[in-house]
Amino acid sequence: MTSYKPVTAALRVLEVLAALNRPVAKPTVAGLHEATGIDKATVVRMLETLIHAGYVLRDADQPVYRPTGKTLALSTGYDRHKVVGAILADDLAAFRQRIGWPSDVALFDQDAMLVVHSSRPPEPLNFIRASGFRAPVLVTSLGLAWLAHCPEEERAAFVARAAADPARDNDLARDPARLAARLAQVRAQGHATMDPSYSRAHYEGRFSSIGVPIMAGGRVFGAINAMHLLSALGPDEARDRLLAPLQEVAARMAVRLAERG
Repeated sequence: MTSYKPVTAALRVLEVLAALNRPVAKPTVAGLHEATGIDKATVVRMLETLIHAGYVLRDADQPVYRPTGKTLALSTGYDRHKVVGAILADDLAAFRQRIGWPSDVALFDQDAMLVVHSSRPPEPLNFIRASGFRAPVLVTSLGLAWLAHCPEEERAAFVARAAADPARDNDLARDPARLAARLAQVRAQGHATMDPSYSRAHYEGRFSSIGVPIMAGGRVFGAINAMHLLSALGPDEARDRLLAPLQEVAARMAVRLAERG
């Protein structure tokens, strides 16, 4: 628990910087306003502050903003994701070869699922994100698979924080009955699915995913998903074809992580 109230202005600067680093965000003032809920005048002031500090630059030819390489320095002290990604890299590559669809492995990190390794293709496609992406918990298969199986205290703490965050991706946290029903469904089915609203907002409604927890002996390490084109595999067909292999690779990954402590 913190000793002092947080500095609101600092939180807003960080929120704008985080939104700018998400590939899903539109890197304009209007897009950042939409992503954060912060009024446009304040967004402009935050961007000017970040430009002054060297973390952001404004495109010379169009009204868009880009993070600079200086933002990479903000993560140099965090290496857990690299360690876990390295442990699971071979399993994920083999899984991609087996199912023919890309996958992500993610760990819970404060308010999102941090993708630590991915088998998504290297092409710079707008709807493809790889390692380092922070997937929202309540609308992605990664997040829901983790949340449905994590310890109760950790779940309650996350839900309380999410309910206080006005972002649309956290709406489920403000509806306890619907959230409880959704998590019960995930546990009964043995897997989670991407919320259709998230697919529409970030994948043009073209992609979906199914996800399962990476867990062993009641300990949840994270989650793994399998992405698929809806035009190629409908939800039922994706479950029938992908769920069993997904559960198998998740079990192998859990054993590897348990062995590493």
